[in-house]
Amino acid sequence: MYYLQRLKDLREDEDLQQSDIAKLLHTTQPQYSRYETGERELPVRHLVTLANFYDVSADYILGRTNNKIFRK
Repeated sequence: MYYLQRLKDLREDEDLQQSDIAKLLHTTQPQYSRYETGERELPVRHLVTLANFYDVSADYILGRTNNKIFRK
């Protein structure tokens, strides 16, 4: 699952910890860690929140494009 590395890379590019993103998603750090490692599937609502937060498209996070720029 290509998006797993994208989740981690986006977070690390912003110098954020898993706990920071967990707070954004109103979940726990262990739960968010499971999303990054692929133990749990990322809910669509979290995908949308992360795309908005990082200002990228959901397709970028999912690995469907390598273009980070979100076109509004």
